[in-house]
Amino acid sequence: MERIKTIQEESKAALKKVQEKMKRYTDRKRRKEEEYKVDNLVPLSTKDLKWQIEGRRSEKLTERFVGSYKVKRIILANAVELQLPTIVKIYPIVNVSKICVRQRS
Repeated sequence: MERIKTIQEESKAALKKVQEKMKRYTDRKRRKEEEYKVDNLVPLSTKDLKWQIEGRRSEKLTERFVGSYKVKRIILANAVELQLPTIVKIYPIVNVSKICVRQRS
């Protein structure tokens, strides 16, 4: 019985060590959460817009980020509603991964 208890304790210790290592690796790769506020101006990524922006003919020549759109409201920590002009034919609620963090004001 003591041998089994020893093996269990060693297994638990090894498992805990591996879990801590995995957590450190995951936390290092995780994107830092940005806090957006109402009335912030943020540029929108054109990566998934494709042809939804009128007047843009070539995807290859389109800018990576367009506009400085105002944040109308915060939906969730990862979704915001933007005040978009009528030429942008997308749903106004976008994921924060589609917003450029570095250039926001």
